[in-house]
Amino acid sequence: MKLRVSSTVPMTTPSLKETLAPWYPAGFVYIFTALYYITSHGVNIRLGQYLFALFYLITLLLVFRIYNRTKKVPPYVFFFVCCASYRIHSIFVLRLFNDPVAMMLLFGAVNLFMDGYWTLGCGLYSLAVSVKMNVLLFAPGLLFLLLSEFGLIRTIPKLSLCAGIQVLLGLPFLLENPIGYVSRAFDLGRQFLFKWTVNWRFLPEWLFLNRYFHLLLLVAHLLTLLLFALQRWRRPGESIFELLKEPSKRKSPAQKSTADQIVLILFTSNFIGMCFSRSLHYQFYVWYFHTLPYLLWSGGVKKLAHLLRVLILGLIELSWNTYPSTNSSSAALHVCHLIILLCLWLAPPLSSAPEETQKAAPDKEKRQ
Repeated sequence: MKLRVSSTVPMTTPSLKETLAPWYPAGFVYIFTALYYITSHGVNIRLGQYLFALFYLITLLLVFRIYNRTKKVPPYVFFFVCCASYRIHSIFVLRLFNDPVAMMLLFGAVNLFMDGYWTLGCGLYSLAVSVKMNVLLFAPGLLFLLLSEFGLIRTIPKLSLCAGIQVLLGLPFLLENPIGYVSRAFDLGRQFLFKWTVNWRFLPEWLFLNRYFHLLLLVAHLLTLLLFALQRWRRPGESIFELLKEPSKRKSPAQKSTADQIVLILFTSNFIGMCFSRSLHYQFYVWYFHTLPYLLWSGGVKKLAHLLRVLILGLIELSWNTYPSTNSSSAALHVCHLIILLCLWLAPPLSSAPEETQKAAPDKEKRQ
């Protein structure tokens, strides 16, 4: 959903009393209801654009902090991140979608995870999910990191916090129409329109709409996540079942995840979801745009020159800026996704945190 950019047609965001089963989670309703009243019942669109410009600047600051901590991407790439995407500027400041708000909160959560504030990070992550459920694409990576850091028993309270925030925010709707709220706000089976697809234009429409095709994509998504968890994310020599144990009781010494490991696992988890999405609409570009440089420069193909990486970014940008999408633009997007995914698969395992970081991180966790 978006605010309408028009000087004559006001934004029409329903109130809580009028909306018993919103199409988005409850956090979206609260935020856009607030924006509705701040902008004089949706009439003052310019003020709404200023607010979304502020959201955009905050998002850039959070993303640049992630890149500064990981030091994977050369500085000149930041130009492409903040200046070279017409589509991203449109999504933030012209279209006023809820996707940018969700991603701003998500990048805030990633910063908290890097600093060792896992409980606060989980709370902010859940708030991001409450704005739009695409943030759930990061959930497999986050679950892996939580198990790796804390084991199963200490992970449960953090997962309970995430669930509790969803219940608390959605309580007005759950009390009135629980089935309607859950089925519509978190509708995993929603049918997308073929005319808006960016990534599957080269398919016939009947196949695009086919439920067996959707099931195939879901299976491929889950298998790819499983392969990355078993072969790329876990530490060498450590069984996947060791993650369920308390870190102090594992065979290998407990090791805290580095900023690189945290960011790579989260961004890869989301990227895999994008690769196997049933459909990508134009506003969905913001779901992974700011993560693409990190993923490209984290790949394991050393001979992939800087110029080629920039070319891949350019082709992805071109695919998202082609309207309506064409067979060629959709095919080019999938080829770029495949190259990035292969590079991530070939990447060497990341080293664990040094002893100083391992000792400091638990102290931070105690302060939460």
